[in-house]
Amino acid sequence: MTDPDRSVVNPAPAPAAHVPVAARPGVSGRVVAAVALALAVAGGAAWLDVRRDSAALREEAARRLTAAEAAVALARTREDRLDGELRDAQAKLALLEARLAEWQSQQASIEALYRDLAPSRDDLALAEVEQILLIANQQIALGGNVPAALAALQLAEGKLGRLDRPQIAPVRRAIARDVERLKAVPFTDIASITQKLDAAIAQVDALPLARDERLPPPRVEPPAVPPPAWRRLLDDAWQEIRSLVRLEVSDRPMAPLVAPEQAYFLRENLRLRLLSARVAILGRQEASFKADLRAAQAWVRQHFDVRARPVQQLADALGQMLAAPLPDDLPDLAASLDAVRALKATQERRAATPPSLPRANR
Repeated sequence: MTDPDRSVVNPAPAPAAHVPVAARPGVSGRVVAAVALALAVAGGAAWLDVRRDSAALREEAARRLTAAEAAVALARTREDRLDGELRDAQAKLALLEARLAEWQSQQASIEALYRDLAPSRDDLALAEVEQILLIANQQIALGGNVPAALAALQLAEGKLGRLDRPQIAPVRRAIARDVERLKAVPFTDIASITQKLDAAIAQVDALPLARDERLPPPRVEPPAVPPPAWRRLLDDAWQEIRSLVRLEVSDRPMAPLVAPEQAYFLRENLRLRLLSARVAILGRQEASFKADLRAAQAWVRQHFDVRARPVQQLADALGQMLAAPLPDDLPDLAASLDAVRALKATQERRAATPPSLPRANR
């Protein structure tokens, strides 16, 4: 089939006559119509494509909008559910925090109760050392018993040494200083002096007075051979004659005469002097103690029979007590007690502080 719009070239030798296109109205009309038809068909096809694309785009937009609305609705539903779950979680977290605080309080109470019922070895040792120091301080303050206090301090030092903790080093240093101070104090046996005073007070009523002093009777030696009767009669007569007159020779001044009703008050005054000396020695009052002893010693020598053995023993005991050294001021154990109590307070505060627990992240 031959395209009518194309010119067919014939291989004839003679060239055909050139006919202008404008001179062919039938051919150009068909071409224009074909072009117009093609343009119309192309425009219709393009319009159909555009309409189809627009419809598809609208459908896709509608589908996507529907999907977006469904996603938004689903997101809102999930958000509502998450809000509810968040509120439930917050409520549960608040409940857990309240229970945690209650548990911490219960744990602190249980730990405090356990510490009270079953203290640790360090707490027991510190409490024991504190009691030992209190007893030692009482021995010094009340009785002036330096050896007992020194033994108590050495016992406390041994107990702290067995613990071997670095935090008790200040306590050990304080105790060591108090030990050195007690060792520098001159020894005075207060207990022995007190016992001697008690014995002297007990025997005041049995001491013989000077006014009752008598010379011992002459000792008569029995003869080896019994004398005859007449000799015995003469000896008895001579003894009767000698008893009528008695001579006493004394190298001491005349003993003061004390009326029988005044002897009671003399003994009571001597007993009061010895009691005052006992109170003074316990109170570490050296001047009062020695003044009472000197007065008691003077009364014993003046009003009592110094030839009697109990009086001599009492005078010797009073002299020994006067010669005993009595320090005016004794050191106290306040530094050691303060160090022990400070360490106990530190450990109690440390034990009373509950351990910090990590808080939950909200």
